[in-house]
Amino acid sequence: MRFEILGPSAALGDDGTPVPLGGPRVRALLALLALEAGRVVGAEQLVDGLYGSRPPEGVANALQSQVSRLRRVLGRDRVEFHPAGYRLVADPLDVDAHRFERLAGQGREALAAGDARRAAALLREALELWRGTALADAPHAEAAAARLSELRLAAVEDRVQADLALGGHREVVAELRRLTADHPLRERPRAQLMRALYGSGRQAEALAAFEEGRRILDEELGVEPGPELAAAHLAVLRADPSLGAPAAGSTRQGLRAQLTSFVGRAEELAQVRAELAEARLVTLIGPGGSGKTRLAGEVAGRAEGDVCFVQLAPVSDGAEVAAAVLAALDIRDRTHGAELPAVEPAERLVTALADRTLLLVLDNCEHLVEAAADLADLLLASCPGLRVLATSREALGIIGERILPVPPLRLPPPDAADPLGYPAVRLFADRAAAVRQGFTVGDGNAADVTRICRALDGLPLAIELAAARLRTLTVREVAARLDDRFRLLARGSRTALPRHQTLRAVVAWSWDLLDEAEQRLARRLTVFVGGATAEAAERVCGEPEEVLFSLAEKSLVESVGGHYRMLETIRAFCAERLEESGESHELRDRHAAYHLELVRTADAHLRRSEQLEWLARLDSAGDDLNAAVRWATESGQAELALRLVAYSACYWWMRGHRVTSATLAADLLGRLDDTVPEGMDEEYAMCVLVAAWTGRAIDDQMAARLEALHGLLPEEYLLRRLEFLTLLLPMFTGPPTDYRSVDVARQLVDRLPPWQRALMHSGEAFIMQFEGRLEEAKAQFEQSLDIFRAMGERWGAMLVVSGLGDVAFMQGDYAASAAMADEALRLSRELGALADTSDNLCRRADTRARVGDLEGARADYREAARLSRRIGASDTLARAHCGLGELALAAGDLATARRWAEQASQECPEEWHSTADVRERVAALLTRVGGAVSRR
Repeated sequence: MRFEILGPSAALGDDGTPVPLGGPRVRALLALLALEAGRVVGAEQLVDGLYGSRPPEGVANALQSQVSRLRRVLGRDRVEFHPAGYRLVADPLDVDAHRFERLAGQGREALAAGDARRAAALLREALELWRGTALADAPHAEAAAARLSELRLAAVEDRVQADLALGGHREVVAELRRLTADHPLRERPRAQLMRALYGSGRQAEALAAFEEGRRILDEELGVEPGPELAAAHLAVLRADPSLGAPAAGSTRQGLRAQLTSFVGRAEELAQVRAELAEARLVTLIGPGGSGKTRLAGEVAGRAEGDVCFVQLAPVSDGAEVAAAVLAALDIRDRTHGAELPAVEPAERLVTALADRTLLLVLDNCEHLVEAAADLADLLLASCPGLRVLATSREALGIIGERILPVPPLRLPPPDAADPLGYPAVRLFADRAAAVRQGFTVGDGNAADVTRICRALDGLPLAIELAAARLRTLTVREVAARLDDRFRLLARGSRTALPRHQTLRAVVAWSWDLLDEAEQRLARRLTVFVGGATAEAAERVCGEPEEVLFSLAEKSLVESVGGHYRMLETIRAFCAERLEESGESHELRDRHAAYHLELVRTADAHLRRSEQLEWLARLDSAGDDLNAAVRWATESGQAELALRLVAYSACYWWMRGHRVTSATLAADLLGRLDDTVPEGMDEEYAMCVLVAAWTGRAIDDQMAARLEALHGLLPEEYLLRRLEFLTLLLPMFTGPPTDYRSVDVARQLVDRLPPWQRALMHSGEAFIMQFEGRLEEAKAQFEQSLDIFRAMGERWGAMLVVSGLGDVAFMQGDYAASAAMADEALRLSRELGALADTSDNLCRRADTRARVGDLEGARADYREAARLSRRIGASDTLARAHCGLGELALAAGDLATARRWAEQASQECPEEWHSTADVRERVAALLTRVGGAVSRR
C-alpha cells in the first residue's frame, strides 16, 4: 500500500486503486501518521495536529474513534497501538513525502557532483509527486507543511540549476519569472533568472532583473543584495564565461512554458516516455479536449537532447506541413543564390535533419493526416536520429507506428468516499482554486464536483472550462446547468486556439473533419443510449460497419469489448445534428424495433444453457432497452411497448431490475386506460405484473388491474407466447383452486417443452409442500431438477434447489437445508440474480438461526436487506427484517424486535400470493412480541 500526503490525503492499494478513507478527520490522521511512517507518533502530537488549540471534550475517546475508523479502511495491522501513541506500519518510502525527500536529496548530491543530467531527472521525478498543498487535509500541522513547502521550493531551484547547467536557459525563463513574482525576497531564483536571461542572449533584461531585486530588498527590508545575487550581477557585467551559454546541440524550439500545473497524467507520461525509448514514431490519439497536446508538451519538455514542437492547427493545406516544420526549426529560405534551383521543403528537411538527433513533435495532425503521415514516413526513413511524437484524433497509419490512446481522466463512482483520489476531480479542484481563492473539494460540494466530472466524461478541457465558470457560479449551479453544457461552457481562454475556447468548438472541429457518411452515422448513432455493437449500429443506422470503424479510428466513438459508444459530450453534439436532420422519429422507431427483436430472440435463451451469454448481451443493451420502451410509450405505440415489456420481463426479473422496469410498465399502463389491445392479453398481464412486482404504491387502480387478471387469464388458460408468465402469474394468483386444470396439464406434460415440463413438476412440488406432503414434494422437485440440469438451466435449477432446501428445513434436516442454501446461493450469484441472491441469503439465515449460529444469521439477513433495498424487492426486504426481529426477540430485545416486525409488516406486499408465508411469519412475530410485552 502507498500513501500520498503531498496534496489531499490518499491511500492506494497494491494495484493503484484508491482506498476510500472517509471524513476529513480520518484523512488528517492518516497524513499525520504517514508523515512519521514506521515511527510511533504520540497521542498528544496527534491531538494537536487534528484539533489544534481547541480539542473537544473527551479528546482521548475522539482520537481513539478516528484511529478505529482508519483501521477499518486500512486494516487493523496497518495502524498499531503503542503505550506512547500510534504507528503507521509502512516503509517510509511508500509515503510520497518521504520519497520526495529521498529523491530531492539524491538530486542535490548529483548536482553538487557535477552530474546535471542525473540531477535534473531525479529532481523532476521528486517534484512530480506533488499533487497540491502538502498536508492539505491536516490544517493544524502548519510547521510540517511549511517545512515540506520549503523543501519543494529548494528542489525547484535545484532542478532549475540543473537545467541551466544543461543549457536550458530559454526554457526556464518563464518559470523563473513566476518564482520571483511569488517569492520576491528570495535571491537564488532571481540570480538564476539573471543567468537564464543572459544565456538566452538577453543581457539587458538580466541587468534589469537585478535592479528590480535590489529595489525590492531595499524597500521591504532595507538591505543590499546578498553575495549570490551580487555575484550574478558582476558576472553579467563582465560577461563571465562561468554564466554558461546554451549547450551546443541542445535546443528547445516551439515549446511554450505552461501557465498551469500538470495534473492526473503521471502514468500516461511514463508510458509515452517508455514508448519513445523503444519506437521512433509514437502517436497519441483521442477525442478533442482529452489533453493530447498538453501530454505531448510535457513529454517534450522532459526529453533529453534537441526538441522541436510543431503546431499544425493553424496550417490549413497539407502542402504546407513541411514548410511549417521548417519554420518551427527556424530554417529560413535563402536570401542569396537566387540562380540556384529551388529545393522542395521536404527535401530541405531531410538535408537539415539527416545527421541530427531530434525529437519532433507534430501536434494536431487530424485535419492534415495524410500529409503529416507522408512527411513523417519520409523523415523517419531518411534521418536515423529522428524520433516523432504525433498527436491526432486518428492514427497516421505508418508501419512501425506505436499508437497510444489518451483516455479521459479516471472518474470517481457517484458515491466515492474520497473523490480527490481520482485525477478528474483533482484537475477540477486545481483549476477551480485558480479562479476562486480558497476553493477546496470537501463534504459540502464533493457530490456536485463528482457529478460535473462524470457528466463531462472526464475530458480535461471540458473540466477546465467548467471550473472556470466558478468565477460567477457556485459548484451546485454549474452542476445543475450541465443539461445545456454547450451554452454553459462557452467561455474559455482568449489565447487558446479558437477550437479550444468553447466545448462546442472542440466537438465541431472533429465533426467538420468527417465525410458525409461518417456524419450521417455519427448523428444516427445517438439513438443508442448505452452504445451499440457493430451489428446493431448497421441494422438501426443503415450504414456499413466500415463507417463505424472509421469513426472509432477518428476518436468519435470508443470500442470496449466489441461495444461502440460515444462520450456523452460528443453524443450531445451529434444528437443536435440528428434533430436538425428530421430523421429522429424514424431512427427511434428502428431502434425500438431492433430491441424488440433482440429481447424476443433472447427470451427463450435466458432459460437454456446459454443463459449467461444472453444475460451479458442484454446487460450491454439494458439502457437502450429502457429507452426503447420509453419511446414506444411516449410516441403512442402501445402494442410495441407492451411487447417490449413482456419479452424483457424474464431478464429484468433475473437481474433484479425491479424499480426501473416497474416504473416503465406503470407509465405504459397509464397510457392504456385499462384497455387491453386485441390479441395481447398475455402481454398486458405481464405488464401489470411487472408494474406491481416491487410491491410499492399499489393504489386502488393497480389493485383492480391485478384482480382483473383472474378473469383475463383463468386457471385453465394455457399460455401460448410468454413462457415466463407460466412462473410469474401463479406467484400472484397462487395455486389453482380447481385441480382440473392441473389434471389437464398432467395429460399434456409429455408434449410440453422441457422448461415448462420442469416448471410443472416444481409447481406440483410447491403445492404438495404447501399441503404437508413433503416426501412427494421432494420427489417432484428432484424430477424438475433433473430436467433443468439436463438443459443446463441454472436459474430453474436454483429455484428447485431452494425448494428442496425448504423441504429439508421443514423436515428438520438442517445440514441438508444449509447445503441446499449454499448451492442455491452459488447459482444465483453466478447468474447475477440479485433478487434470488437476497432470497437465498434469507434461507441460509433461517437455517443458521435454527442451529444457533446467530451472528452468521444476522450477517445474512443484513446482506439480504441491503440487496433488497438496492433492487426494490420489498418482499425479500420484509423477510430479512422479520428475521432480524426474530433474532432480537430471541435475545430479549423487545423494542428492537417490535421495530423490525412493524417495519416488515409495512413492507410486505399484500397482493402477491408468493408472499403469504412472509405475511404470516411477520404476523406471528408481532403476536409473540405483544405477548412478551404483556407478560412483563
